[in-house]
Amino acid sequence: MNIELSRKPLDLASAVAEGDIRVLLMVLVHMTGDEKWLEPPYKPKRDVRLIPDPDAGVPKEIQDEVRAAVLNLFANGRPAPVITDPGDELMLRMMRATLGEPVAPEYAPLMREEMGFIPREARWHARPSGGTLAQQHVLIVGAGVCAIALAVALGRLGIPYTIVEKNDEIGGTWYVNRYPGCGVDTPNHSYSFSFGARNPWTRYFAQRQELLDYLLKVVREHDIRGNVRLNTELIASRWDEGKRRWISTLRTKSGEETFESTALVSAIGQLNDPLPARFKGDEEFAGLKLHSALWSDDIKLDGKHVAVIGTGATAMQLVPAIADRVASVTVYQRTAQWARPVKGYSDPITEGAQWLLAHLPFYVQWYRFNMFWRYGDGLLPFLRKDPAWPHPDRAVNKGNDRHRQELTDFILSELKDRPDLIEKCVPTYPPYGKRILLDNNWFRTLTRPNVELVTDPIDRFAPEGIVTADGKLRPHDLIVISTGFKVTEMAARLNITGRDGKNLKQVWRDDNPTAYLGLTVPDFPNLFVMLGPNSGPAHGGSVIFQSECQSRYISACLVAMIENDIAAIDVHRDAHDEYISRVDAEHEQLIWTHPGMTTYYRNKRGRVFSAMPWRFVDYWKVTHDPDFSHYRQTRAGQER
Repeated sequence: MNIELSRKPLDLASAVAEGDIRVLLMVLVHMTGDEKWLEPPYKPKRDVRLIPDPDAGVPKEIQDEVRAAVLNLFANGRPAPVITDPGDELMLRMMRATLGEPVAPEYAPLMREEMGFIPREARWHARPSGGTLAQQHVLIVGAGVCAIALAVALGRLGIPYTIVEKNDEIGGTWYVNRYPGCGVDTPNHSYSFSFGARNPWTRYFAQRQELLDYLLKVVREHDIRGNVRLNTELIASRWDEGKRRWISTLRTKSGEETFESTALVSAIGQLNDPLPARFKGDEEFAGLKLHSALWSDDIKLDGKHVAVIGTGATAMQLVPAIADRVASVTVYQRTAQWARPVKGYSDPITEGAQWLLAHLPFYVQWYRFNMFWRYGDGLLPFLRKDPAWPHPDRAVNKGNDRHRQELTDFILSELKDRPDLIEKCVPTYPPYGKRILLDNNWFRTLTRPNVELVTDPIDRFAPEGIVTADGKLRPHDLIVISTGFKVTEMAARLNITGRDGKNLKQVWRDDNPTAYLGLTVPDFPNLFVMLGPNSGPAHGGSVIFQSECQSRYISACLVAMIENDIAAIDVHRDAHDEYISRVDAEHEQLIWTHPGMTTYYRNKRGRVFSAMPWRFVDYWKVTHDPDFSHYRQTRAGQER
């Protein structure tokens, strides 16, 4: 039996032979309706690895039986499935079976939605007239992942919107960041939208260009580009109480103009404005110096002496990508980082696996579920402080300490031939206390003869290079500063003024942004802040999942407002304050408030303002259907 894939004949048996048994079992349940595939002897063994073995821990004769059953299904064409939407009860059984572990019941409705078995988008009770919809308009600032998610939701509802983007192309972080090695640290099959055609990813963790191509494909598929204004920057926006509208000032290449909208959405996220570290004498350096987010495609690396300041996610991707091209790389480290090893991180997706993901019914949905789960809420219990744990200096609980030992053993194995690097590379704080990083041959790269890891503080820049506190000068041709972004500013940098002249930058002063559900702010009607305060995924997960939760919430708010003739909503101060109190109380129990921890998730007073403390299923639930009792509602023509 032959099929076509990329114009090459492919034997179906060969493709199925590459399939993941735990996923093939779920395909059989859908296609046959037979629940025997959820029971022993077929039941997969639990495998907590980020990319598990496809044999699922079952004996070879059982694997052969499963694969033969799948082939038999399609021996005479493609049959109709017996089960399309499993419903909550069967869905729960299927999730538990494929993972080989308990799954809480509340995940069933979330995953039915995430996998496309039931719709996610908000819907009209009765679609308004075209004239009514034409009176509404949403201005979205930024054209990255969040804007795309919201644009799709609004487009399906017929609500007019305009996206303004200061750059000359759509894509957000995946357009702006183009340093060598730039890529995603979440597997593609969960770092992708739940809607639309499935993307034929070439590897499990995609590089920057493939991610950008995917986003642009979604833009084409959903006809978004016609609503985007590139090279257009929002320089100010103020709420007009009389009009119940946002009056925005846009800067374009031809000058400034005014734009009115019923709602204003910041879709710029948290990591959008580079924060280059400042050093004494940094203007004296005679070579090229730049922030990693400002990388240019015309930078010449071959034979150069390169300095990289910082050891976060960017450096862990950049340094291994350039080490074999440059004369030398010197990495200046302030704090050592934990990094998780991931088998298959750089592996391509085989032709057979690609065919299964693209064509075998229900395969891609269940593969996506497995990736979602492994990068989802499973880690969060290990980040909770145990007050009875006797070693809080090294871990927050027993499980976290086990992870510490596993990660330490991994580092030691990678550096076994370089004992001089071990003390520099093993962190002193509990694992996952900073952003979770994935090993991209980072530690092995540090052992290369042309790579040096420097932990002495930087004293100053000199014309030739960098001088450390011990007085040593290291010459460099290029200095790359990968020290992060102005995380605390978020939407405050957009110069937004709400009711009574309140400016968001002043409201969020002292590096302390807050928002109800990470989305809305008192006295800023019809303003929504996507990926705002305390909504950034920190224990795993995907920014794209968060963007879909928030686009569902925003679009549901707009639907309710239009259907009920509500001109403006803004969250009650009490509801906002109560939510922030719960956020802070939850964070007090989690690793990011561990004493002595320094992370960009926290402000200068130690408050965690960036990371979300909730399980993803909890955040999905609270953002699914807005509770308007938490909002002040103003009808058109109503006095304030």
